Amino acid sequence: MQNVHKSPYEGGIIIHVTGRVQGVGFRFFTYQQAKKWQLVGYVKNLSNGDVEILAYGTKTQLDSLINWLEKGGPSSAKITHFDVKQANFEQMYTTFNVRY
Repeated sequence: MQNVHKSPYEGGIIIHVTGRVQGVGFRFFTYQQAKKWQLVGYVKNLSNGDVEILAYGTKTQLDSLINWLEKGGPSSAKITHFDVKQANFEQMYTTFNVRY
């Protein structure tokens, strides 16, 4: 049986993803998954080559995103590490977007 990570998070999280995550469609695939799980927030490239994901949803929705990242995310990417933290939203998001 596979060990599935369960997050302690409910509400909002911010995820910092490192590895080969730019120039491989990572934002697009993350956007697709976030829409599938009905998350709101954004995904964006950072100037240092990493990616930031800000997501808001239920514990189950957030667990789905975290589990997807644990499994490696999109096949074109090579995630070497990601860090998840609780996030307090200053503005309410109504959709999930790719930021440039």
